[in-house]
Amino acid sequence: MKRVARGLGLGIAGWLIGLNLAAVIRGTQHVNDQANIGIAYVFALSGWLLGVGVWDAWVRGWLGLKPKAEEPDEGWRRYFSFCTDHKVIGIQYLVTFVIVFLIAGLLAMFMRWELMSAGETIMNKATFNEIMSLHGILMISVAVAGVLGGFGNYLVPLQIGADDMAFPRLNALSYWLIPPVAIMLLLAPLAGGFDSGWTAYPPLSETNDVGQVFFILAIITFGLSSILGGLNLLTTVTTMRAKGMKWSRLPIFTWSVFSASILSVLITQFFAASLLMVFLGRAIGMGFFDAAKGGDPILYQHLFWFYSHPAVYIMILPGFGILLEVLSHFSRKPLFAYKLTVGAFLAIVVLSVVVWAHHMFTSGMSNTLHGPFMILTEAISVPTGIIFLSALGTIWRGKLWLKTPMLFALAMVFNFLIGGITGIFLADVATDMNLQDTYFVVAHFHYTIMGGEIFAFFAGIYYWYPKVTGRMYNEAMGKIHAIWMFIGFNAVFIPLFYVGVQGMNRRVADYPLAYERGNLVASISAFVLGCSFLLFTWNMIWSRFKGEKAPSNPWNATTLEWMTESPPPEHNFEGTPVVHDSPYVYGLEDGLHAELGEQEPELVGAGRPE
Repeated sequence: MKRVARGLGLGIAGWLIGLNLAAVIRGTQHVNDQANIGIAYVFALSGWLLGVGVWDAWVRGWLGLKPKAEEPDEGWRRYFSFCTDHKVIGIQYLVTFVIVFLIAGLLAMFMRWELMSAGETIMNKATFNEIMSLHGILMISVAVAGVLGGFGNYLVPLQIGADDMAFPRLNALSYWLIPPVAIMLLLAPLAGGFDSGWTAYPPLSETNDVGQVFFILAIITFGLSSILGGLNLLTTVTTMRAKGMKWSRLPIFTWSVFSASILSVLITQFFAASLLMVFLGRAIGMGFFDAAKGGDPILYQHLFWFYSHPAVYIMILPGFGILLEVLSHFSRKPLFAYKLTVGAFLAIVVLSVVVWAHHMFTSGMSNTLHGPFMILTEAISVPTGIIFLSALGTIWRGKLWLKTPMLFALAMVFNFLIGGITGIFLADVATDMNLQDTYFVVAHFHYTIMGGEIFAFFAGIYYWYPKVTGRMYNEAMGKIHAIWMFIGFNAVFIPLFYVGVQGMNRRVADYPLAYERGNLVASISAFVLGCSFLLFTWNMIWSRFKGEKAPSNPWNATTLEWMTESPPPEHNFEGTPVVHDSPYVYGLEDGLHAELGEQEPELVGAGRPE
């Protein structure tokens, strides 16, 4: 707590110093001057990071100073410190993004309240656009980092038999970059907000209020966190696998995280670069996207979607990993077509970076590009279909154990099927010309990300809750939540397909009276869906303190994270993990994935780089 308080103090001091220094250098005293805000933010971010732990972890050593005793790393204080334990960092990510998810969901409730009937009801159009934009970017943040940062950090070292991440201090840094992101986004309404959606297309993003600058600075910081986190996960999986943990023996969740991390490292900088160009246009008058200055706003869309379509797979690939992990363990069957599924993950990584322009069929780009991008977009459905068939093959004739994680996984299979089928219409030029920018796109995207990854996120929360907390959740409440959320979700978004096909535009606060019935159904269903998360929140909090103590392996699963205590000790394993076979040895005579020896873990490859 002392470090967080110190970080806040240094961050505020850095903001004031940077703002005044920028004003002196640039000869202006305007607090809202956008270049000054950018300079002040750099100082504030530096002060925050130095305060929360970078000074003690790195800078003191660089200056030749004696190491300083760290804060106590016991109890709840660990989660408010610059702790380098990957399990603590994983929980920090999970709790942070569950809170962000609930805030973004509350904003969605306000949106659906406004859209319940035609005409202005509880807010004007400008306020609606600001709430819509904030909801969008908060949910995208959850989808990008909730699974990859939370479960990726907590579970990947456990699943591969390592004692920590490859770069523990860098891992802590990647998390502590996140609070400034949340603060800047939540403070943006005080600076006029931003109404450009999460896509921030110019020229609107270059001409709207100063809150857009807060958005830009926050997302560039978030991108840096994503790159550092992805680099750490790639290095950990490559160099720190336990003895016998061949690539062909990695759990499928680890493979999914590895694949998503490749994309995170390679393409995140394109979004950051496009937003930096917008900032330079706002702050110092550069005209990358201003046609009057020789720029081209379509250039922004190419840069943005070159990141943002692969980002969909940064979101969904770890969701696929959770899905297949849960289905195998709760079907008591080896994962169907394991090697083919791993190949599908890697094929998605390659194909995802060559399909971006299907988002731009109506943008005015050259018609000669329509055909190639349509074909490439449809081609990516092949590896995605392989993953879907792997899921079906795994549960086929399995001994299904319908616990809460399994219910969420089965719900994801259904939801993602709808998302995949409806995506074909948006990949084809002829249909996309009519459906682009309608509520059909909104429904499709939510079926893909919320119906896919977010359902997987909740499957993972319930599946690994005993391992993380050492307590069992309430199974009855968990099952009610799964069924309630599934019914509520479909009741919200199926009507939106209908109004979208009828031509209702997305990102609007008002609409013709003909669309009112569909929106009324969707809004009422949204309130029902929102209430399901109250039950989830109560279950998680109550079970953390009052739940039954969990055994080390309540699911009788076979992967390495279940071969240690719940929660795991500081260095994960009491002995040396030695891997002998596939992680899914159900039904195999004398099948054994791994066992624990007596020595410290022997690492494959270069060992710990740090």
